[in-house]
Amino acid sequence: MANKDYVRRGRSPKKPTRKAPPRRKPWRSGLLALILLSGFIYGLYRLSLAPEPAAPKSTAVSTSKPKVTPTERIPPPPTEKWDYVESLPNREIEVIAKEQEVSEIPYIMQCGAYKTLQQAEARKLDIAFQGLNSKIRKKEDSSWYRVVLGPYTFKREAERDRHKLQRAKIEPCAIWKEQQ
Repeated sequence: MANKDYVRRGRSPKKPTRKAPPRRKPWRSGLLALILLSGFIYGLYRLSLAPEPAAPKSTAVSTSKPKVTPTERIPPPPTEKWDYVESLPNREIEVIAKEQEVSEIPYIMQCGAYKTLQQAEARKLDIAFQGLNSKIRKKEDSSWYRVVLGPYTFKREAERDRHKLQRAKIEPCAIWKEQQ
């Protein structure tokens, strides 16, 4: 296949420009608005000249209703069907709470494992600002520093503290039973 030289070939011829649409004449829309306005005014004038509708003539047998004043048309207010407004403040509800299981092995919550002691102390400081006490633990055979809260006798207490830390954007914290 032969190579083509697109530079020497030149540019394509210019496309013809489109003609602008013919302009509307502004006086036509003004004339239409004037005609509509005058028709509206004429209609109002004709309505003001219309006579009042005549009242129907009464026949020998009167079927007309007696005149009623506006206050007589309104029915009396309904009586109250419900008595909860008075009975609810006086009622007591008994709630039977589940018995919490007390485990022999306490729960702990770990909020991070760090390679350096400075990182672990920074996390411990963040937790202390939330009003919780934490400890830094390091196992003898490991090089990791763990930030731990607890021990908790109930898992619910650990969950409460974890939610408090989550609201303060301190995550992730895991809860498990402490292994001695």
